[in-house]
Amino acid sequence: MNAHIPYPVGKLPQADLMHLLTHKLDFHDPRVLFGPGLGRDAAVIDFGDRYLVAKTDPITFATDEIGWYVVNVNANDIACLGATPRWFIATALLPEGKTDPAMVERIFMQLRDASHELGISLVGGHTEITYGLDRPIVVGAMFGEVPPERLVRSDGARPGDTLILTKGICVEGTALLAQEVGARLKGQVPPELLTRAEGFLHTPGISVVRDAAIVARSGVVHAMHDPTEGGIATGLHEITEAAGVGAVVEAAALPIYPETQALCAALHLDPLGLIASGSLLAAVAPKDAPAILSALHSAGVAAAAIGAVHAEPGVLLRDADGVRPLPTFPRDEIARLFETL
Repeated sequence: MNAHIPYPVGKLPQADLMHLLTHKLDFHDPRVLFGPGLGRDAAVIDFGDRYLVAKTDPITFATDEIGWYVVNVNANDIACLGATPRWFIATALLPEGKTDPAMVERIFMQLRDASHELGISLVGGHTEITYGLDRPIVVGAMFGEVPPERLVRSDGARPGDTLILTKGICVEGTALLAQEVGARLKGQVPPELLTRAEGFLHTPGISVVRDAAIVARSGVVHAMHDPTEGGIATGLHEITEAAGVGAVVEAAALPIYPETQALCAALHLDPLGLIASGSLLAAVAPKDAPAILSALHSAGVAAAAIGAVHAEPGVLLRDADGVRPLPTFPRDEIARLFETL
C-alpha cells in the first residue's frame, strides 16, 4: 500500500483491506462470534438463545429508488447467514442545493415500503443536507436474529459442495445501467429492452431474503453469499477464499440475462464483474442439491447448479475453450464506467 497514491472509485483493494483488518483492528469481546473479514457478510454476536446479526452497507451508485436499494441490499446479507432481518437504521446524506421536500419524502417512502415488504422495522437514523455531494447517499445498518443452530457461516464452504446460484446475473447491475445511463444507449439497444432492464429492481428483484430462507430449510447448506460489488466473479472468490478452498465453475451454467448481455456489450463491460445483488450464491451438500433446486423451482425462483467446491485454492472457469482462472475485478465494472461519465 502506497500512502500517497489515491485509490480509484470502488471498494478498497483486497490486500489493503486485509492489512487493515489483520493489523489495525483488535477486539476482545468473547461474544463476537463472527467479526470483520474478507467475504464476510455480517457480524454475529452471541445474545444467549439468539444470535444478533449486524450489517452495514451504503448505496453510492444508484440515485433512483435509493431507499429501496439500501433496505434490500442490507437485508440480503442478514439473510445469507440464515438470519431473519428485523430492524433497520438509515443515514441519509443529501446534496446541498439539490434537495427539496419532494426528494426527501420520496426517499422516506421508499425506505418505508421496502421495510414493510420484508417485515422490517425502521427504528431510527439520521438525515442531513451535506456539503460536497452531487447526489444523495444513503447508508444503512441492518440487524437480524437467528437461533444458534440455524446460523449459516459465509466461510463454511467445503470441498465437494455444489454451488447453486439463484435467479441470474446481474440483476442490480442491469437495473443500474438502464436507470443511470439508459439515455446514452438509445439507438444502440431496443427501447423495450431498456424498459425491461429498468424494472429489474423489482422483477426479478434484488432481494434474496426469500431465496435464502428456501435454501436454508430445504437441505444442508454450508455457506451463502450475496454477490455485490465486483459481480459474481468477486462473490465466488470471496466465498471460496473465506473458507480456504477453491472451485470450478461451468461457464455454460451461469445464467446471464439477455438484457445484461446487451447492455454490457453496448458499454464494453464484463457481466462477470458487474454488481450482482439479486442472486444468491450457496454452497450446499451435494446430496441435498437436487432437493434444494427443486424447492426453489417449486417456489418460482430460478436456480441452477453452476459448479463445485474443490480443496485446491483458486477459482477456475470451464468453457468451450478449456479451463482458465476466473477473472478478478479489483473494482466493479460499473465503477469503472462511472469514472468515464
